[in-house]
Amino acid sequence: MKKIFVSAYACEPGLGSEIGVGWHWVLEMSRYFELWVLTRESNRRTIEPWIAEHPEYAKIHFVYFDLPHWARRWKRGMRGVRIYYMLWQWLSDGVVKRTMQENGIDTYHLLTYGNAMWPASRYGMKQRFVWGPVSAGVMLPRFLTKHFSWKSRLKEVAQRVMRWLLPLNVGLRRRCRHADLILCKTDDTIQCVPRKWRGKCVQMTDVAVERRDVECYLTPKRYDDTKINYVAAGTLVGWRTMDVLIEAWINSQLSTLNSQLTIVGDGPERGRLERLVYELGVRDSVRFVGQVDMETYYSYIAQADVVVNPCFREGAVTVSFDSMAMGKPLICFDTGGYTHYFKPGYSRVIGGVKSREEAVERLARAMAELADRELIARMGAEAKRNSVMYDWEHKGIVIKDLIEKHLTIGAFSVKNRTFGNTKPHVVGKKNRAAGGDVCSAAQYGSAFFCFKRSRSDADL
Repeated sequence: MKKIFVSAYACEPGLGSEIGVGWHWVLEMSRYFELWVLTRESNRRTIEPWIAEHPEYAKIHFVYFDLPHWARRWKRGMRGVRIYYMLWQWLSDGVVKRTMQENGIDTYHLLTYGNAMWPASRYGMKQRFVWGPVSAGVMLPRFLTKHFSWKSRLKEVAQRVMRWLLPLNVGLRRRCRHADLILCKTDDTIQCVPRKWRGKCVQMTDVAVERRDVECYLTPKRYDDTKINYVAAGTLVGWRTMDVLIEAWINSQLSTLNSQLTIVGDGPERGRLERLVYELGVRDSVRFVGQVDMETYYSYIAQADVVVNPCFREGAVTVSFDSMAMGKPLICFDTGGYTHYFKPGYSRVIGGVKSREEAVERLARAMAELADRELIARMGAEAKRNSVMYDWEHKGIVIKDLIEKHLTIGAFSVKNRTFGNTKPHVVGKKNRAAGGDVCSAAQYGSAFFCFKRSRSDADL
């Protein structure tokens, strides 16, 4: 069985977003490869009890590393995560080298975080190197940002500047040069890879459906025939453009037809969005339920007739695939990735938008079109039939095939070779302690070290 070292900073059971992505990728890869997984020491608290309850995954070798407490006191949740992650990658390089050498591992996979701008292990990159899925270069159209808060507008300006500077990014070029396989979330990400290395690229979304989590919600729900329930879910930040959704809700006139829009999630834009709902006079038909746990999230998707994702800057998100698995039609904008996975039979993918007004109008039109229970039932059944291609079990097979093709017998098995094909592809010993090693960075030539500990609320 092939050995692979996986760097997965974000990797925990029972959570969504990129943390859940990292976790599910590790579980599926472990079916086909022997894995050593480097993650944060603070993740031990949730990983070890889960492994104890699922002994079939005990063969995964988790390696834990963190900066010492005094060096991370400034980090709270996602505050400062970019700086902390960079330090974590740089200072864990000795851990990567030692673990790979001691266990005869020749393949390094940087899994999370999947940001093309963020660093990788210096040692790992020089081995057989799988990178991603990563994203970069996906920008919001300028016409969408004028209604953002000043903080959100400033972030968008910073994102745009970084996109302009990508061709000059030495780290990005180095990672592209060393990589044997680059998994890209969107077309835009592929275009950020220098042309001479695009032959290493495979377009592949990082999310899928955990079918075991949704099975208990697949029993048909009794609906009020007079009410259509639309659901949107995600962190309430500017670039998710929930304000476009709210304005489209008004234009669709669904608020006057005894329909309901439920927005699941929380974030810095929630106050502005609630004020917008109040000003537009639709408080009775639009509700905010805030941040919820995964079980409650699944229940909201199960109660939906239609799922809407108004974001312009994502290749694909978990809620989109969850909607498929639960037999819900999806409405979304084409962000460079959706068209590869969502088809007209079970979704409405809106592309070619040239203005904010057009975005609002076309989204309103799509929502109004799906206010038809027969159409909802027909599209929902089609979504459910197609969802089998997007669950984690199927994705695990795809991951296995890609790695075996490109690293074992494929075109990229020899480091620094010349690639003739520059066209990217599109795809649909147990540790010494029960849960793994706590690695001393000082032991590996660093000035820092980490301690055995349980995670505190400050690290969440």
